[in-house]
Amino acid sequence: MSDNKGSDGKGRTVGTRGGGTETSRVRQSFSHGRSKSVVVEKKRKRVVVPKPGTAATGGGNAAQVRAAQGGASKGLADSEIERRRRALMAAKATEAERVAKEKEAEERRKAEMDRLREEKEAKERAEAEEAARLKAEAEAKAMQEAEEAKRKADDAARQKAKPRGKKDEAVVSPADIPAPPNENEGPRRSAPGGGAPKRDDRRDDRGGKGRAGGDKRRQGKLTINQALGEGGRQKSLAAMRRRQERQQRKGGGSNEPREKIVRDVQVPDAIMVSELANRMAERVAAVVKALMQNGIMATQNQTIDADTAELIVEEFGHKVVRVSDADVEDVITTVEDTDDDLEGRAPVITIMGHVDHGKTSLLDAIRKTNVVSGEAGGITQHIGAYQITTEEGAKLTFLDTPGHAAFTSMRARGAQVTDIVILVVAADDSVMPQTIEAISHAKAAGVPMIVAINKIDRPGADPQKVRTQLLQHEVIVEEMSGDVLDVEVSAVEGTGLDKLLENITLQAELLELKANPDREASGAVIEAQLDTGRGPVATVLVQNGTLKRGDIFVVGEQWGKVRALINDQGERVDEAGPSVPVEVLGLNGTPEAGDVLNVVPDEGRAREISEYRQQLAKDKRAAAGAATTLDQLLAKAKADEDVSELPIVVKADVQGSAEAIVQAMEKIGNEEVRVRVLHSGVGAITESDVTLAEASGAPIIGFNVRANAPARESANQKGLEIRYYSIIYDLVDDIKAAASGLLSAEVRETFIGYAEIKEVFKVSNVGKVAGCVVTEGVARRSAGVRLLRDNVVIHEGTLKTLKRFKDEVKEVQSGQECGMAFENYEDIRQGDVIEIFETEEVERTL
Repeated sequence: MSDNKGSDGKGRTVGTRGGGTETSRVRQSFSHGRSKSVVVEKKRKRVVVPKPGTAATGGGNAAQVRAAQGGASKGLADSEIERRRRALMAAKATEAERVAKEKEAEERRKAEMDRLREEKEAKERAEAEEAARLKAEAEAKAMQEAEEAKRKADDAARQKAKPRGKKDEAVVSPADIPAPPNENEGPRRSAPGGGAPKRDDRRDDRGGKGRAGGDKRRQGKLTINQALGEGGRQKSLAAMRRRQERQQRKGGGSNEPREKIVRDVQVPDAIMVSELANRMAERVAAVVKALMQNGIMATQNQTIDADTAELIVEEFGHKVVRVSDADVEDVITTVEDTDDDLEGRAPVITIMGHVDHGKTSLLDAIRKTNVVSGEAGGITQHIGAYQITTEEGAKLTFLDTPGHAAFTSMRARGAQVTDIVILVVAADDSVMPQTIEAISHAKAAGVPMIVAINKIDRPGADPQKVRTQLLQHEVIVEEMSGDVLDVEVSAVEGTGLDKLLENITLQAELLELKANPDREASGAVIEAQLDTGRGPVATVLVQNGTLKRGDIFVVGEQWGKVRALINDQGERVDEAGPSVPVEVLGLNGTPEAGDVLNVVPDEGRAREISEYRQQLAKDKRAAAGAATTLDQLLAKAKADEDVSELPIVVKADVQGSAEAIVQAMEKIGNEEVRVRVLHSGVGAITESDVTLAEASGAPIIGFNVRANAPARESANQKGLEIRYYSIIYDLVDDIKAAASGLLSAEVRETFIGYAEIKEVFKVSNVGKVAGCVVTEGVARRSAGVRLLRDNVVIHEGTLKTLKRFKDEVKEVQSGQECGMAFENYEDIRQGDVIEIFETEEVERTL
């Protein structure tokens, strides 16, 4: 191996930098103990640098090539650097401009805040100065009047003492009485020879009174300087007056106690100690002390009986007025309104008629909304309350009632609170059973009626036949020489709506509807429900007065404080006047539909009335022999062994639906078979419902509600059947078939999965898409779906799409994410639950 030494003999190539090789020796080991030593060479990179003055051809050519390459490379780098420099300068200019704008905006905001703060401080200073001035003037005037009265009293006393002839006493005129001392002056003394003691109205540095101790009556007088002084906290003017009155009574020799005010105290059968003290206008501590002295250890929040309360009232010197429990409702006063207090109000119009005759569609056309699509099966299940404003500016309140036979009581409630009834009759279907029933309700309520002959656009429409058939039920329209207005309308095409509204306005003007908005509110509960997120909610139609946020009210057996008022548009309002329908939040329980709402003065009275009504209802149920406990239910079931019963437990979304279902169930059956509703309520199905149903062997009927997770698990473990319905027709038909033994094939739903919406996305050409996680079972594209919000059914339909990532799939397993879009429905929110189910025909068994 050669050393490659250059001409300088130092072991490296001439004209190179960093060149040459590095050598090292490595020993390799092999099997059987053999080894071998190997030399390893590592070449270093050669960088040729021409020496100064070198003119070698080969080296010059290489240097020129490298210089040319470097120049080209350098040119490219400079242009890139220049472009980047310009971009950087532009970004810096933009950033500087943005910072300058922000700084300018901040300075403007600070200047505005300073200006507002200065204006507020100036206003507060002006108000404080004005208040101080008024206070000083009032105090000065009061003290001047007190001084004048005192001077007159002293003058009269001295004039009376003058005949005694005592030389050491001098008559002092009011003019000779020294003025109150100034803060900067020393204590003044009385006239020489006078019997008046020294006095000093000033307070010393420790806040004490003057050194004078003779006439204590003058120590309570307050001067302007003392009132406006900065020396510590001063007593109020009322306190100074009370002190002056006490000292005047002492100085005048009037030691007689003040006359006792005797009050008439109403004592019910049971009363709270604090309420008793309040009615006597005595201190609670004094009443508690009197109870202890009589051997009764009670706190202010405990209840005592009427005899004990009567003893305490007599001990305090008041008169006892014994009242019964029924008198607690006397607080709900019936105010007789004068004609001057009354103002015009909007008429309340109830739309009634047979099912599927177009009541809600007619109201939709008037309101220009679409309510029918929100009702299951296209029929109205609840009473809807809406208020509209006509083109002429007149306000009209509409109530939409169900037409099915099971909703008789709901239609009756609608007739009770209404001013005008619109009877909707289909021109192609004529008078039907619920039409006759609506006529009866309207006549019983004694309200005027307007007949709306709907569906005149249908091929088989015959309005004259409708008018003729109405004659059989004593409804004579104007064309038949009667006094009942009739209008031919078409809800689909909008025909005749203007004439209908004109007749309604004319009828309302004839009625001269008025109410007093400036009084405590009263109204009727149209519908009530238990909302998981908002608690008990009542739809109330205000009939008199104005219901305001914060009012305390009693409604049926419940009471509450108005936490929020929501109108028919879903907006929060602060108050609701006569004829305005609102949803009321803030109840302590769900009232019955049809209950009357009354505003009461305070919370104590509201709770007292509520407890009285609850006890009254409980006694009434006990007297009627209603079963209130599970033992009573089982005992009654054994006693009725002769009659075959189908027990059921009913839970519905609103009170009116539960009431309608119970009434429909009572009509099913005969002397051999009957349906017995063990329990009905509002809200989701709970474990207590499952326990009651299991003990009685009863199925659970859910109407527009669902069972919560613990209830579902408990029902599955116990093999208990829970049936869900959204249309009352299906519910009544199924229960009737089960009770009569007609066990034909039925369409049964099988729940195959649940999915929870995590996010909602908006996709063009598709609409809203729900990003879901399948929490239970499986999601199938072909299955039916329901949208649940707080365990209440919001929508039922089919899926438009089911995607896993970007692919359309047939099903998604539990625990996986997917995207779902509903067919013709987009009101989906984060947190909603999607229920996936399949339907199949199976043989029905009990």
